[in-house]
Amino acid sequence: MTAGLWENWLLPGVWITIQLTLYSAAFATVVAFGIGLVRNSPLWIVRFLSGFYVEIFRGTSALVLMFWLAFVMPLAFQWQLFPMWAAVLALGLTYGAYGSEIVRGAVASVAPAQQEAAIALSFSPAQRMRRVILPQAIPEMIPPFNNLLIELLKGTALVSAVMVPDITFSAQLSRLATGESAEIYSLILVMYFVLAFVLTRLMRLLERRAKAGIGQFPEKRGPLVTRKLSPSKESAQSSNLITGGGVQ
Repeated sequence: MTAGLWENWLLPGVWITIQLTLYSAAFATVVAFGIGLVRNSPLWIVRFLSGFYVEIFRGTSALVLMFWLAFVMPLAFQWQLFPMWAAVLALGLTYGAYGSEIVRGAVASVAPAQQEAAIALSFSPAQRMRRVILPQAIPEMIPPFNNLLIELLKGTALVSAVMVPDITFSAQLSRLATGESAEIYSLILVMYFVLAFVLTRLMRLLERRAKAGIGQFPEKRGPLVTRKLSPSKESAQSSNLITGGGVQ
């Protein structure tokens, strides 16, 4: 593999993939919080419309939606999107629908007593959400959001179908130019793994900081210490465990 392939195709493809992931993740996060929060609305029509949105975009293919935005919408509505922004819109809408279920579940998992205490303090619904519910729900969202972000990163490979020059598209061009399929596609697998590994580490750091913000710190475990008990003490300890007594 020549240096020209790296400079002209593969490295620019990596940068395009990073941009796609960041833009799509940002848009999907907005969609996820917007839809996920209104899924718990007291108004049935709001719950119905938000649930209908989730079912539509969870049940359709992101690739077909990408094709529709890139090729059908210009003919039907005379509105042309750049291929990259069509890809960002399709990925953001699709993965935002999945993310909205994460937000809804995390918000619903907050103990009702917390909301009752906020009501007793005369907090408005917006204040309850901002000061009480979300600070406790966000740390619970981050691990599943981490998985969803990795899926989004891998999903960016679909954009090569609409001629966006990401890693996968650059790999196809490199393969056609050199005929080195095994080397190029093996290298692309490693690139995706490295990007996913970096994202995972960043999300874990974000999770630790979010939990520390509400007073949840990781447990510090000391070294494992073992000791040998005499036969009589072993028998007494077993009897205590069976009968529910304490261990002396």
